[in-house]
Amino acid sequence: MQNSPNIPVQPNCPDRRRTQNAVVIWCRDKLARYIFLAVAFSATASLLLIALFILKEGVPFIIKVGLKSFLLSSEWNPAAEKFGIYPMIIASLWVTLGAMLIGAPLGVAGAIFLTQFVPRSIMRIIKPMIELLAGIPSVVYGFMGVMVLAPFIRNYLGGPGLSLLAGSIILGVMVLPTVISISTDAINAVPKTYLEGALALGATRWQSVHMVILKAARSGIIASIILAMGRAVGETMAVIMVAGNAVRIPHSALDPVRTLTANIALEMGYATGLHRQALFATGVVLFVVVMILNSLAIAAMKRKTGN
Repeated sequence: MQNSPNIPVQPNCPDRRRTQNAVVIWCRDKLARYIFLAVAFSATASLLLIALFILKEGVPFIIKVGLKSFLLSSEWNPAAEKFGIYPMIIASLWVTLGAMLIGAPLGVAGAIFLTQFVPRSIMRIIKPMIELLAGIPSVVYGFMGVMVLAPFIRNYLGGPGLSLLAGSIILGVMVLPTVISISTDAINAVPKTYLEGALALGATRWQSVHMVILKAARSGIIASIILAMGRAVGETMAVIMVAGNAVRIPHSALDPVRTLTANIALEMGYATGLHRQALFATGVVLFVVVMILNSLAIAAMKRKTGN
């Protein structure tokens, strides 16, 4: 019998394709990993460069003038080389405090209402609408404050209208989306068994929310308030438009004031020399304040998650 010719054995095609697909997926995963890593490092590098630039421009001025003279002096007169930001620090604190007295209770109350007292279908509609408020430009809030709020304050409460009170109300409205959104997520993260257990023990709906849900979500709610406070401290345009921009220590909620951010925005366009360095030093003060607030918020979030 004649021997059959040697026929080469063909490789298993399905196995080969699976190997190729695995290699492609591995390469894609590696590429995506490096891309996301580069994006993360670019954001960190940008923040670091901004911080270094502000510190480079502002710290020499603080060393030259003295921290005490810069922070605790009440006279701001760049023409006479007097750079005291104490009135603006007080104004920033009062405006932020007023905004939180308005925004924090309303925001937490709104979060409780959305999560505990309305159907889920309605919450899914209302919550995105509230979050859209964060996308409205601050100049629109400022315009509404100038056209509606300031005349109302002037006609019914007295004063010039453009005042600490107007700034606090506008900022209180602007921080509402932050407080409501994060507080809602914190409350929704509480296990349903907590509420069910409280109701099973005979507590009313409000008692269960007040004594159980809010206590369990406390860290997240505190974090939302701290982040909203950072938003209020850093707001510029709306405050410029409604606060009055008077460099003086306020003695009433109806007095016009100038915040730290407003001072930088108003004078940076024409500042030179020591004046420009003083504005950068003001930026250093704001940078430190915002970093402290963000650190507190991160600590509160870690406490919430238990990490």
